[in-house]
Amino acid sequence: MHLIHRITLIWTVIDAKTTQPGSMDCAEGEDVNLPCSHSTIGGEDYIHWYWQNPNQSPQYVIHGLRGTVSSSMASLHIASDRKSSTLVLPQVTLRDTTVYYYSSQCPFLTV
Repeated sequence: MHLIHRITLIWTVIDAKTTQPGSMDCAEGEDVNLPCSHSTIGGEDYIHWYWQNPNQSPQYVIHGLRGTVSSSMASLHIASDRKSSTLVLPQVTLRDTTVYYYSSQCPFLTV
């Protein structure tokens, strides 16, 4: 018997100029696409994604400026007009259940 777990991913924006849905349900083992619309992003603003578990600091996932960027954790696909992007989480597991943040700035760096 193969047990299928349902996973709910929640994501939010830090930059008030963006819009995106608030949550998504998926099955364990699926690739998940988290879309984000950012129609007013500047031409040289990087797109940053983070995740955060309760009572923990935000953790970096990926960032990019144009095209497709990949890491061991995720891929980021940025539309050619830069008005939208999609974070792709491959083969999610229950451990991926958390809050994901998008920002066009790097809000968690302290200098």
